[in-house]
Amino acid sequence: MSSTVAAEHLKSLGPFGFVSGADANVKHRQDWSGLPPTIPLGVVYPRNTQEVAHVLEHCLRHRTPVVTQGGLTGLAGGAHPMEQGVVLSTEKMRGVSHIDPVMGTLTAWAGTPLQEIQNAADAAGLYFPIDLGSRGSCTIGGNLATNAGGNKVIRYGMTREQVLGLECVLPDGSVLSSMNHLLKNNTGYDLKQLLIGSEGTLGVITQVVLRLQAKPLHQQSAMCRCETFEQVLHTLQHARKCLGPALSAFEVMWPEFIQCMTTGLPDLRYPFAQKEGFHILIEESHFSPLANGGGLQHCLGELLESVVLCDVVMAQSEQDSQDLWAIRDSVAEYGKVLGPIIGFDIGLPTPTMEASTQAMLAAIHQQWPKAVVLFFGHVGDCNLHVVVHVPGMGEAQPHHAVESLVYAWVEKVQGSVSAEHGVGLIKKPFLSCSRQPAEIALMKVIKRALDPHHLLNPGKIFDLPTPA
Repeated sequence: MSSTVAAEHLKSLGPFGFVSGADANVKHRQDWSGLPPTIPLGVVYPRNTQEVAHVLEHCLRHRTPVVTQGGLTGLAGGAHPMEQGVVLSTEKMRGVSHIDPVMGTLTAWAGTPLQEIQNAADAAGLYFPIDLGSRGSCTIGGNLATNAGGNKVIRYGMTREQVLGLECVLPDGSVLSSMNHLLKNNTGYDLKQLLIGSEGTLGVITQVVLRLQAKPLHQQSAMCRCETFEQVLHTLQHARKCLGPALSAFEVMWPEFIQCMTTGLPDLRYPFAQKEGFHILIEESHFSPLANGGGLQHCLGELLESVVLCDVVMAQSEQDSQDLWAIRDSVAEYGKVLGPIIGFDIGLPTPTMEASTQAMLAAIHQQWPKAVVLFFGHVGDCNLHVVVHVPGMGEAQPHHAVESLVYAWVEKVQGSVSAEHGVGLIKKPFLSCSRQPAEIALMKVIKRALDPHHLLNPGKIFDLPTPA
């Protein structure tokens, strides 16, 4: 595109809040993935679906790439901008437009923060179960684009399970409005599922219809300690049997995680005398009128009696519960405790998880004997987090070398290189570890069919040759 044509093209985006890249808020230059900042051609702030359509029509006409940005909390580089592209920010498309308390549905604009949706559901006496640490910043459109999960997946599933309908704008500017409010609708292809998890490469989501849940009357948390991972799995199986759908969280922390984080953050209220073994943070959400009316205490008592568990502490107050969760949520303080890290959010078959962690640990220590390697995860939904820090290397952590070791094992056990956050740019080189060639080929066919000029988030997930 010549400079004259580019100037006229960008000028035409003025009605949609266009700001040149150099003048736009610096937050638009990168997401949370840690990739180097990039100044885009400009940033545009459409306020509704029709304005998004006009933006994409303009950019198609001038063959200008478009990267959609929501709350910028993704860790895979999916919202990272391009020098020769326009950023489409959804921050002006914000708000809950409708709640149906009888059928339990909520309609919102894509730029609405997750916490705002949670609060709106709560005010209506209902519950939206997707919950992330970035709830105040991440947007519902981004949650859909990356199929976010969080701590409640074991009970409610990923984001796609909460979506009834959506509206999006396709790369040519046409509007696909599938704002379905029906719980049952078997009329041809379920097109929304194609957009959910597509990381902004197939369309720009503008509105969404969400399914809400009944709000539990009480939540009961407990932390347990056991000696082996086999006992962890026994606890998970027993909890599923005893609690059924009341089991809302099952977080497991390996011994090294507990020892590192509680030592590095002495203000954490650690509940046991000993720090050895695996630690399980388990949560029950129930509808009994009595706060302790669920079955968690009885469930864990049986495991104590059978010596599956060594220790159990039940939260007796909201503060106790917050203190237990603070140990799990101490992951936000890695920078303070360890410094620069190499982080992974992977999916592994739960039965192979302990063998996988030991194999990864051995492979990493063979090359970097002093490396700190921590494991924790949701486990009940096959999600494992791995954190690696090599002392003495500062910011020059061996990212690619460690990634190659970890993802090689993920491939071996048929796991996923991305349990959450998507593929983006960071995990693109390792997509083939989780997807067969035929699957990737079909993804490319779909991308070419909907976006033949490769203008929406080009280069993310996989590479395609530049169209003639």
